[in-house]
Formats: sequence, C-alpha cells, structure tokens
Amino acid sequence: MTTGDASERYDRIFSGPRPVLESARLVLRPFTEADAADIERLAGDFQVAKTLLSMPHPYPPGAALEWIAKHEEFWRARKELPLAIARRDRGGTLSGAIALHFALDHHHAEAGYWIARPSWGDGIASEAVAALLRWAFTELELHRVFARHMATNPASGAVMRKNGMRHEGTLREHHWKHGRHHDFHVYGILRDEFLAATPRP
Repeated sequence: MTTGDASERYDRIFSGPRPVLESARLVLRPFTEADAADIERLAGDFQVAKTLLSMPHPYPPGAALEWIAKHEEFWRARKELPLAIARRDRGGTLSGAIALHFALDHHHAEAGYWIARPSWGDGIASEAVAALLRWAFTELELHRVFARHMATNPASGAVMRKNGMRHEGTLREHHWKHGRHHDFHVYGILRDEFLAATPRP
C-alpha cells in the first residue's frame, strides 16, 4: 500500500461512522450514554483497575459520561477508537472495552482493553482482540498493531500470544502506579503476519 493509497483509505474510513465489529459471541460497538453507569460499576472494580495504567480508582462519578462524549471527536481527529465489548450471548451485556490508539503517520496503532470480572476466563478478551485486529489489518490496512501489559497481569500476555502477537521486549520499571514502578511487556504483530495466519472470510 502506497502513502497515497493509505491517505485515501484513511480519508474514506474516518469520514464515515465508527465501525461495529462482530464475532461469534460479541458485538464491538460505539459506546452510548446508556453505558456510563455500567462502565463506572465494572471498571470501578479494583481487581479490574489495578493492572490498567490509565484506569482511575475509585472511578469518579460522571467521568464515564464525559469520556463517552469525546469519542466522536477522537474518531474524527483520527486519534482513537474506543468500542464497547457487548456479549450477544448474554443479551448484549456490557463486558468491557477495547480501543485502538492511532499513529497513522506511521501506519500503526496501539491496542488496549479491559474485561469486566464476570467475563473473566471466558475467552472474551481473545475474541475481542481478534475482531479488532481483523478490522485494523483488513479494513484500515494498518502495517502494525502493538500492545502493552503490566507484568503482574500475565493473562493479558496470553491473550496477545493467542492472537499471534510476538513478545518484543520489556519496558523495565517503566510506569508508576499504586506506589511502585512496574515492568510492561510489549507485544506486536505486522499485517503480513496476521494475514498469513488468518484465512480471509
């Protein structure tokens, strides 16, 4: 893909609506104001927040609504795509969030996610990451997607490896949270690697 091709593709995609992605059990969709109370309740769980660098704890009342209100602006500015992880096998229950943070000048993005505790151990994170990577590489045609996880959260590394991401290194004592410095492991995958391992539908 040439630079011109990429620019035209980005113009077309980001001038349109935010995507809705589907998998066997999930719908990844834009957040709505109706999700705010569930976000504050689920992300406000310390067991969820403790390994997420940017997640506040306790979760401030009203902060979720303020965050959701910025999502369209994030999208139009080609900065970020946050999506709700809704379980259609549980009546559309909100079960977490997933996002891409774009650096389109470099044709890459960073993925991040959190999963509500009632869905831990169900493979929801792996399924959501797979759907997001598919969109990033087949629709947006990014060159690379990477992700980081706190070393104290090895389950997140397992999700990344399951989706073909390679461990690329460790940022030693890179971030400060809860009164200490934490190591972060970095994983990445290139578009060619993803396409080689994933049959096109």
